[in-house]
Amino acid sequence: MYSRSIFHREVRGGRLFEDRADAARELASALSAYRSKNPLVLAIPRGAVPMGRILADELGGELDVVLVKKLRSPSSPEFAVGAIEESGWAHIADHASSAGADETYLRTERQAQLEALRARRKLYTPARAPLDPGGRTVIVVDDGLATGETMIAALHAVRSRKPSRLVCAVPVAAPDSLRRVAPYADEVVCLHTPPDFYAVGQFYVSFSQVEDEEVVGLLAAAA
Repeated sequence: MYSRSIFHREVRGGRLFEDRADAARELASALSAYRSKNPLVLAIPRGAVPMGRILADELGGELDVVLVKKLRSPSSPEFAVGAIEESGWAHIADHASSAGADETYLRTERQAQLEALRARRKLYTPARAPLDPGGRTVIVVDDGLATGETMIAALHAVRSRKPSRLVCAVPVAAPDSLRRVAPYADEVVCLHTPPDFYAVGQFYVSFSQVEDEEVVGLLAAAA
């Protein structure tokens, strides 16, 4: 039986957060029950990694990444028709076929994104294995849920490693996406589920791109 905790806050002038750091501090407050319990914070690159650093520091935990990639729609690369994690397991969205992603396309896209994940792992943690989530409280964080596909793949990847408790933590999410993600976690912490959701960046005043160099630096410092 899953325990789900969803927190709501009011929109400030159409925006929820000044930037990712602001969102991370709000999440840390909502996750205060895990403070000093050495949680493993797994951030979904790239945008959530600076947030994960703040969460790990605030909660007295460790930081690492969980690597997943969205499977891109053939007509719109920014639109996800699924997601894949490092083991090769892929979640395919119900809307994939209506978006033009047939099995032949998905086979090619899965292989391309799996190769991209392998390259990313070599770049991000070349000198060590990923931290083991087995038997630990694990908090998987992203900067928001649009379709929710990458979070589903991330939670599946972590669940297969047998954590004692698996928490999904996001500042903002599309309501339908949050409902789809919830069964994959033991607990969901979301600060806001606005009905007029179009894109994650819509709810940040500043939503600049996080580069690989910053991710590498944060993970090296954490190690």
